[in-house]
Amino acid sequence: MKAIVYTKYGPPEVLILREVGKPVPGDNEILIRIHATAVSSGDIRLRKADPFAVRFFFGLTKPKRTILGFSLAGEIEATGKNVKLFKEGEKVFGTTGLNIGTYAQYKCLPENGLLTTKPLNMNYEEVAAIPFGGTAALYFLRKGNIKRGQKVLIYGASGAVGTAAIQLAKYFGAEVTGVCSTTNLEMVKSLGADMVIDYTITDFSKNGETYDIIFDTVGKSSFSDCIRSLNSNGLLILASAGMSQMFKGLWTSITSSKKVISGVIKEKTEDIIFLKELIEKGKLKAVIDRIYPLEQIADAHRYVEMGHKKGNVVIKIV
Repeated sequence: MKAIVYTKYGPPEVLILREVGKPVPGDNEILIRIHATAVSSGDIRLRKADPFAVRFFFGLTKPKRTILGFSLAGEIEATGKNVKLFKEGEKVFGTTGLNIGTYAQYKCLPENGLLTTKPLNMNYEEVAAIPFGGTAALYFLRKGNIKRGQKVLIYGASGAVGTAAIQLAKYFGAEVTGVCSTTNLEMVKSLGADMVIDYTITDFSKNGETYDIIFDTVGKSSFSDCIRSLNSNGLLILASAGMSQMFKGLWTSITSSKKVISGVIKEKTEDIIFLKELIEKGKLKAVIDRIYPLEQIADAHRYVEMGHKKGNVVIKIV
C-alpha cells in the first residue's frame, strides 16, 4: 500500500511516499481503507519532535512509529474473526488517538477504538476534518463544565479546535466571542459566534469585557491578560499550553478563585458518537481550508506550519 513515511525528525521534507506492507487485522480489529485524513498541529509537533518531550514517547533519536496521522474516514474492508461491532463495507470515521498511522491507504484499529459509522450528510473529506479539533474542543469545554448563558471567549477561533469550539459552545447555550484575524471574521460569524474581535486591531483584554470562560486554542494569548479578563470565578482553558503556562495555571488555581485547566485530552468513543449526532442534526459542520492529495502531504505540512489555516487541511487518499 502507499503510505507517507518519516524515519527522522525534521522539516516537511522528511515525509516520503513509499510502498509498505498492507496491515492484516487481528481477531478483534478492523481493516479500514482510508479515503481521507487531515494534517493537524499534533502531526506537526510529532514530525518536528517539538517540544523535545515528544522524543520520550515516540522515539528518542528517531520515530518509533514511522507513519503519522490521527484522524481518518474510510470504509471497512475486512474484520477479525471476533469483531461484532462493525461489518465489512461499513463507512466509518474517527481518530487513532496515540496509535497514529493514517497517512496511508489502510489502517487497522481495534473494534472498540475511537470510531463510529460515518454520518450520511458529510462526505469523507468533510468528516475527516472533524475528529482532531472536535474531540479536543469537546473535552475541554466539558472539563470546564460549560453552562447555558455563560460568556465564553475563544482565542484562535478560526483554527481546527477553534471552529469546533465555537459551534460546541453555542450548542451548549453559551454567548460566544471569537478572536481571529481580519480575513477570518466572516467565517467565524458564520459558525455562530455572537461577537468577533479582530486581534490585529483590538486587544480583547483592554475592551473592558470579562468572561466566564476564556478558551485559548492555539497557545498564543498572554496568560496575564487572560486571567485579568476573567470574572471572579472564571476559568481559563489552555489547549496548547507549554510547561511555563501549566505551572502558572496551577499556581493561579491554588492561590485565587480563578481556575486554569490544560493538559492532554482523554478521548472516548462516546465523544465521536456525540459529534456524529451533532453533525446529523446540523449543529456541527466541517471547516476545510484546503484539500491535498497524499503525494503532496509535505506541501500540506508547510501550509499548516505557517499558522494561518482556516479550520482544517485535509488529505485525500485514493
